[in-house]
Amino acid sequence: MPNYQTPGVYTEWIDTTGSPISAIQTDVVGFVGIAQRGPLDTPVPIQSWRQFQAHFGGHIGGGFLAYAVAAFFENRGRRCWVVRIASREPGNGTGTGAATAATMLEDTANVPAWRVAASSPGEWGNGLRITLQETHRVQTRTDPRHGTPLVSAVESLAGLIRGTMVRLRQPGRASLLRVVSDSDPLDNVVFWVNPRPEARLPYEAPLTGLDPALPVEIESVEYTLVVRSADGAATVIEGLSLIPEHPRYGPRLLAPPAVTREPGRPAVIPATPPVVVIDDLRPGFRAADRAWGVTGPLPLASLRMAVPPEPAEQPLLGGADGLAALAAGDFIGESFAATDSDEVRDRKRRGLRALEEVDEVAILAVPDITIQPALPPLTATIPPCVPDPCLPNQPPPFALPPPRTAGELPPVFREAEVFQVQAAMIEQCERLRTRVALLDPPASAALDPQQAVAAIRAWRRRFDSSYATLTFPWLHVLDPLRLGGALTRAIPPCGHVGGQYARSDLEVGVHQAPANARLEMAQDVTVTVDETTHGLLNEQGINVIRALPGRGLRILGARTVSSDPTWRFINVRRLLLMIEQAIDRSIQWAVFEPNDGTTRAKLTLALTSYLLALWQQGALTGATMREAFFVKCDDENNPAAERALGRLLAEVGVAPSQPFEFIVVRVGRTRDEFEIVEERAGFAMEVT
Repeated sequence: MPNYQTPGVYTEWIDTTGSPISAIQTDVVGFVGIAQRGPLDTPVPIQSWRQFQAHFGGHIGGGFLAYAVAAFFENRGRRCWVVRIASREPGNGTGTGAATAATMLEDTANVPAWRVAASSPGEWGNGLRITLQETHRVQTRTDPRHGTPLVSAVESLAGLIRGTMVRLRQPGRASLLRVVSDSDPLDNVVFWVNPRPEARLPYEAPLTGLDPALPVEIESVEYTLVVRSADGAATVIEGLSLIPEHPRYGPRLLAPPAVTREPGRPAVIPATPPVVVIDDLRPGFRAADRAWGVTGPLPLASLRMAVPPEPAEQPLLGGADGLAALAAGDFIGESFAATDSDEVRDRKRRGLRALEEVDEVAILAVPDITIQPALPPLTATIPPCVPDPCLPNQPPPFALPPPRTAGELPPVFREAEVFQVQAAMIEQCERLRTRVALLDPPASAALDPQQAVAAIRAWRRRFDSSYATLTFPWLHVLDPLRLGGALTRAIPPCGHVGGQYARSDLEVGVHQAPANARLEMAQDVTVTVDETTHGLLNEQGINVIRALPGRGLRILGARTVSSDPTWRFINVRRLLLMIEQAIDRSIQWAVFEPNDGTTRAKLTLALTSYLLALWQQGALTGATMREAFFVKCDDENNPAAERALGRLLAEVGVAPSQPFEFIVVRVGRTRDEFEIVEERAGFAMEVT
């Protein structure tokens, strides 16, 4: 308390409230599936279809993932996480591999200089072609009146920084390669040998074999790498240096994407992945050599690549998708053991297991467990590019890309494997209690109109959980690949359903049933359901997509696959999950607070304010606050005996979507943590 000396009235502000309870984002979908390219088993946040294409490529015949993600964004989803999977079987030729090329990049001693590889594993890299061209961005001359073999005065220092490789020329003499060790802008000089011994580069050398009375022409030596993909798109990387000390050293500028990982958190990858990566193969220049401190004098001959006068294309070869041996375990991953090393954890962190570390994922979708692979067209359709001779700096003409190969296709998974993956989705949702699963019917229950109804009813009987929904049937969407000459392709509906969930959450709230909204990017259903059949399926908890006259395709159902009528609707389950998470995250401040009336009053105020906001938004039903929710945290439910044990209990009741059906949440504080436990008491839940 301040020490007041002057008589008077003073006002002191005391904050008697705890931290407010914040809303939880519920519209984020986690997708697991097969992609053309991209990092394997690493969750990547995606916020647009173009961003998905940049990381994972476009539509492929061997996967539904791209179609599902596109449908998610078309139906107004805003953010999702994507995990690409492939087989990791070692040593049998079925695993993934990145396409590489190293033979064209050699120094004058025929030592391989750089290895250029596709930035991620997959056959997509086999369609890349690279061209390396020597360029000279800096040109100047020396002043023969000032200079020695160790230092030269130059007309301009622009571009001559430490690590710049230059070519020195004089009429009638052989050219020399040197590396700028340092420069002095005050005297306008460059140092070929650094005056400070500790700052010298291993490939420095004085100027010899030149006439000191004549000026020397200086031009920088760097390289431009042109990467062309199978569809004709070109990526140009200019100013690549061969010197590790230079800021644009090729293997550092185009290094493999750095993946940083913290325990219990998803890996962080760069926002813009490179198309290719470079590894230095020269002894002494290699990253492994430099990491172990292997240095020493390096021959100047190793600083120059043997680039042909005319740029020559080099294809990348050896890429593999790793799909032929794909198994259900690649979709699921494995649980960690306490004794697992980092390498073992990386091997087990696959598919769904990788998504466990992403807290914001609220919905799970695995479209490719139901994959029906199809071969894309195998002929090149891009016409040759004819350069305009009237335009300057035209690149040389390039040949058409080689025809596509069939490549690897994933297997058609048996229904037992489909069930194994979908059961793992539900298990993760029930264990984490932060997300729900979108289940797709297997192909046998979605593509055959004669057997579909019986098959989907049989499939529905395999599940009993309030953490999952089953949507029927599949959807026909426009196919940019034109597989088999067809204009559309049948895909599972989870991408569309996930987009509808996100749209409903963003426009209204998680309490809104995600149904009866027009589906975008959908042409038709694979199975037409009439009124009678719809009623039969709806009673069993199967959400049916129907084509309504004048209203388009709509999801006419929002039920879970639970047999408990308490959890019949998915919006009830998702609303309660949101409330649980919000309370759990926002009242951690109360741990170790004094177990007295002030703390209980703070909790009561925080909980009441949060639930009042939900009621005003329409998430809770009831004409009055008393009908919508209650909060009880007083001496009656916190007797002295409980307080002596370090426990604090707050009872919260809410009416989610049906009037007078309450969820009772018991919020209790132990000595050092909070935990939430559900219990059946009519319609009850306990949080301790």
